[in-house]
Amino acid sequence: QVQLVESGGGLVQPGGSLRLSCAGSRRTFTTYPLGWFRQAPGKEREFVVGITLSGRNAKYAGPVEGRFTVSRDVAKSTMYLQMNNLKPEDTAVYYCAARNPASTEISNIAHYISWGQGTQVTVSS
Repeated sequence: QVQLVESGGGLVQPGGSLRLSCAGSRRTFTTYPLGWFRQAPGKEREFVVGITLSGRNAKYAGPVEGRFTVSRDVAKSTMYLQMNNLKPEDTAVYYCAARNPASTEISNIAHYISWGQGTQVTVSS
């Protein structure tokens, strides 16, 4: 069973930074490609960034490209999302998720099979 636990959310002013973490098992990190999604109040959950199983390639959603950076530490079984120059529209619950290993559609939410509980990010002055 895949278990993912997010942490690192909080309240930050516009222009500030946060780093989210997603912890799992070593098996998870060596078996499943991973991604980050977010869901704002009243909106559907949306893709933020996904990485390949090797971790060498990432795909970002347009609104976050150039501001957010995904990375992972397999030895620590942890994936990170560094978020810089945060904007009020980045306010959402952020989720990490594991993708079906057979899938090549990094941004397709339907291909993600396990989810963490989410961590709240609020960008406000």
